[in-house]
Amino acid sequence: MALSVIRSYRSLVRPADPTPSGTLELSGIDRIPVLRCNARTLHVFRHGPEAAQVIRGALSRALVPYYPLAGRLKESSQGLLQIECSGEGAWFVEASANCTLDSVNYFDDVTCIPYDQLLPDSVPQTKGMEPLVQMQVTQFECGGFVIGLTFCHSICDGLGASQFLNAVGELGRGLEQLSVAPVWHRDFFPPSDHRLESVTPLPMLPPPMPSYKLEHANIDISMDQINQLKRQFNESTGLNFSAFEIVAASFWSHRTKAINFEKNTEVKLVFFANCRQMLEPPLPNGFYGNCFFPVTITSSSDWVETASDVDVLKLIQEAKTKLAVEFGKFMEGDYMRNGEDPFAPPLSYTTLFISEWGRLGFNQIDYGWGSPIHVVPIQGSSIIPVGIVGSVPLPKKGIRLMTWSVEEDHLQSFLDLMKKKSI
Repeated sequence: MALSVIRSYRSLVRPADPTPSGTLELSGIDRIPVLRCNARTLHVFRHGPEAAQVIRGALSRALVPYYPLAGRLKESSQGLLQIECSGEGAWFVEASANCTLDSVNYFDDVTCIPYDQLLPDSVPQTKGMEPLVQMQVTQFECGGFVIGLTFCHSICDGLGASQFLNAVGELGRGLEQLSVAPVWHRDFFPPSDHRLESVTPLPMLPPPMPSYKLEHANIDISMDQINQLKRQFNESTGLNFSAFEIVAASFWSHRTKAINFEKNTEVKLVFFANCRQMLEPPLPNGFYGNCFFPVTITSSSDWVETASDVDVLKLIQEAKTKLAVEFGKFMEGDYMRNGEDPFAPPLSYTTLFISEWGRLGFNQIDYGWGSPIHVVPIQGSSIIPVGIVGSVPLPKKGIRLMTWSVEEDHLQSFLDLMKKKSI
């Protein structure tokens, strides 16, 4: 039986109490053009009767301390992005499905997920701006539910979005006081003459759109495999490598081999690192804006294809040791004065992005019926090669590498390499 979802109620959820009005400035990182987009995810819960009613009420209460999220983006007279604290609210949709979650295997196979039915629709706009938070709660016949979430990236990174959802969860569970109080603190970034949006790009024609289409693939890795590799690499090098580093090294190496680029093609691996603790003083606990920086590793395809696992791991660790210096240069405006944008590496088949979701906190959020059994990131682009390091669905334990990184001609070779060597 095909999944059918009926949306029964749509509304703007406003803060439960009066909140401050006015305009708030965003940080220079919040205003980076590439972040002017929405991040979309699905959160699958095994149990939660009347979940929509509970979450709707908790969302309204959470929007009191997090009142900027009830506002809208706007542009200043200078063209800079700001938040208008209007109190208009978040967009909330209640829905029901005609089947159990078990019958769709808890959406374990993301290639079969009907995203358009599980994400909020009919989103209202104010002066062309959508609500910063959009949520749909779909109840299934088994008593479980799925939250389809659309979140404005300009106001929160992954850690910030998770912090807000955890606040909704705490209020949904009846807590009177949040464990972490939100902190705006967007003035940590230097003055406007150092901001990326102040860089005037040279006139140029838009690049041609790539012709390839990326195919989805999941690779599940047990913790036994990860721990065995940690011990193996430690014994041979005396160095400690994280699970993320091990997965990233294997992913980049095997993908490069599977594609078999032309000789000495320049390839890049890019991942984004949290920089909250690299500021002096560090950003306060409760900060929920964007504060991260890209770690970009460049090499030749020939080297990546022939290097040992340990050599690739060392290259990744070496790049991470430079993060504080590179982020400091960014904060001082060195990149901008040179007309460079470190947040805009080439978007091509030769650039691989990888993101770590295991530490964001999405898998620990509890609205009253336990944590989700599955959190599904939704592909943002069909032409940007991406891998997301998350968790396998409960009750299993391990890492799931969720990828959109190769076109169909290279998919089977990539999967075979990932399965037979190292991981």
